[in-house]
Amino acid sequence: MSTELLLIIALSAIVLCALVAGFLMRRGDELPPTIESDLETEEEILHPEALGTGDEPDPDVAPGGTDTIERPESAGGRLVRLRARLARSNSSLGKGLLAILGRSDLDQSAWDELEETLLAADVGVGPTTELVDNLRTRLRVEGTTDTTRAREILREELIGLVGPDLDRRLHVTGDDGKPGVVLVVGVNGTGKTTTVGRLARVLVAEDRRVVLGAADTFRAAAADQLQTWGERVGAEIVRGPEGGDPASVGFEAVKAGIETGADVVVVDTAGRLHTKSGLMDELGKVKRVVEKQAPVTEVLLVIDATTGQNGLTQARVFSEVVDVTGIVLTKLDGTAKGGIVIAVQRELGVPVKFVGLGEGADDLAPFDATEFVDALLD
Repeated sequence: MSTELLLIIALSAIVLCALVAGFLMRRGDELPPTIESDLETEEEILHPEALGTGDEPDPDVAPGGTDTIERPESAGGRLVRLRARLARSNSSLGKGLLAILGRSDLDQSAWDELEETLLAADVGVGPTTELVDNLRTRLRVEGTTDTTRAREILREELIGLVGPDLDRRLHVTGDDGKPGVVLVVGVNGTGKTTTVGRLARVLVAEDRRVVLGAADTFRAAAADQLQTWGERVGAEIVRGPEGGDPASVGFEAVKAGIETGADVVVVDTAGRLHTKSGLMDELGKVKRVVEKQAPVTEVLLVIDATTGQNGLTQARVFSEVVDVTGIVLTKLDGTAKGGIVIAVQRELGVPVKFVGLGEGADDLAPFDATEFVDALLD
């Protein structure tokens, strides 16, 4: 056999060995890294009950879907975080008041400036006059020029105006085992549907079972928006056809709440224009129809804090139609118009129960008069 033939045979053998080795390496990558990975572990053998059957629902997965159910922030955490934000957003009002009272000579021009500052913050004419008169009297009687004492007097008078003794609890306990029913009303653009979603988070954080009624059937995105809010915390959603009867949706939501043993039913109503009497009458119809199954325990009116006197007009008309029991002030951040809290309560004799600050899902907090004033003057 020639030398050339032997060389060809040897090279062919080398190439064949290389191909076989490459194939085996690729095959090895497809196999389990170790034999032990396919065997039962000692824990599985000794304690098989710890593994379950594999059929149990994941507590963090929404029923009927794959989205994770969120765990809303507790009320305590919200208050701490939102107080700091409120202090920042309203600092110009508090600083303005303290700067005026800190002057060595409080002449008439200083008091006039104080009045202007309060009116610009939407405190209202009546409460502003009352506050200024009380401050002048107390400072004159005490004869003090101490800035710290002036701040203490201002704090006391502001807390008195905001109303520390008002009942700000959210009443959601129904009768005879039925769920509490909360109607949320307000004009479009105030953040009403967002408030309903955030309120659901507040209630879920208190371990309450919630049903949401999407009765804002005239705004195309409202029901979809509310469904998203509900799915995030595992709340059931009841909705109707677009343009359907809002009262019917409210009725079905309360019915579902009773049947499922829910603790609270929150109904998002259409954003009624307070200038349209027919639409306002329909809002009254929603309340009457809902109450055929369970009493309405709360009617919350959502007001945009930046709207000033127009917000007071809305509040007055809504209260005549549905007997408002509490106010939710939204968009209070980024503005020095915190005085609307005082004005709207004086206008309706109804407490502010929640305030919305920021754009986050948990940026809705129970309102506390002392916390509010301290944040204002912080």
